[in-house]
Amino acid sequence: MGYSDNIIGRYKRIRSMRELCHTYTQQYALVGLGNHCANNLLPVIQYLQLPLKYICCTSEKKAGLISQKYRGVKGTTSLQDILLDDTVSGVFVAADPHSHFQIAAEVIKAGKSLFIEKPPCEDERELKALADAVRLYGPQHIVVGLQRRFAPATRILQKRLKGDGRRHYHYRYLTGLYPEGDALLDLFIHPLDYATFLFGEAKIKCLDVIRSRDGGQTLFLVLGHKDITGMLELSTDYSWQDAQEQLSISTDKGQYVLDRMERLDFSPRHSAIWGIPLEKVFQNNATVVSLYGRNGFVPTVGNNQIVSQGFFSEIQAFADMVENRCEDNHAFCLESVKHVYSLMAEIKKYMNIIDDHIL
Repeated sequence: MGYSDNIIGRYKRIRSMRELCHTYTQQYALVGLGNHCANNLLPVIQYLQLPLKYICCTSEKKAGLISQKYRGVKGTTSLQDILLDDTVSGVFVAADPHSHFQIAAEVIKAGKSLFIEKPPCEDERELKALADAVRLYGPQHIVVGLQRRFAPATRILQKRLKGDGRRHYHYRYLTGLYPEGDALLDLFIHPLDYATFLFGEAKIKCLDVIRSRDGGQTLFLVLGHKDITGMLELSTDYSWQDAQEQLSISTDKGQYVLDRMERLDFSPRHSAIWGIPLEKVFQNNATVVSLYGRNGFVPTVGNNQIVSQGFFSEIQAFADMVENRCEDNHAFCLESVKHVYSLMAEIKKYMNIIDDHIL
């Protein structure tokens, strides 16, 4: 065995031991077991080996099946079972969005740490009520599950944008029809939150709404932030099979393109002299620098879509707070979504005015 083999072997052993030592000791509960929870949240909870004591749902039959399928986990239809259990420190809530506010309020009043999936509530009034409850019954650890904030590409983008003079951005978020809920609250909250998370509080400079006969709607928005202006197209008038999400950001140094949280590229800005673009004079190949992208060839955790979309890091961040391994990150608490709820309230006002004008 060569010298390099010894180094590689030692590194693998150290990494393995580090993973085995990374254990969680607090008890957790999960409220809700829908499709999103089963496919995105529960696999991370199981991978991290969080001690999950309860899974709460609304069906007695489903609760019985939960106890059969997941060893050591009690299926229950009673939220009170969880709230009255002093051994449970953290509660994950991923139930019907319309029930989030009431469940979150009860978890906070019970003095337990809360991970609340989006949307945590329906409007600014409910958000203020939850924030007041945290101040009254705290200190609990609170994380709002807007997973794009936790994506690996987001961390890279935040660091890069700190040193760049920002100019403008263009954000397209396009899905198929959404007849089962409120598209603004359930879907468009994602790009609106991401824009305010990256660039800060925003004011609406311009807004237009286009509605199709089959129920699709498209919002065209121009948002003004402190040091950047953005144009957004948010729509349910396209396709779910080819849903699109792309954010392009123009800065003094060049252009960033983030595609569906899966790939982040940077193209340096071409030089100009006296306003004359040198790329028109000298034929140079365009340079594209890949800053992030999943490696589909290597089947590691880091190359899993659950990681690239931010689900893994949001669960881990919450558990680390509950276990007191890190301080509270206020960038993910209830107060952190205040700007996006204010923005959605303004959009609703504009939409109502437009609807009244049409009628």
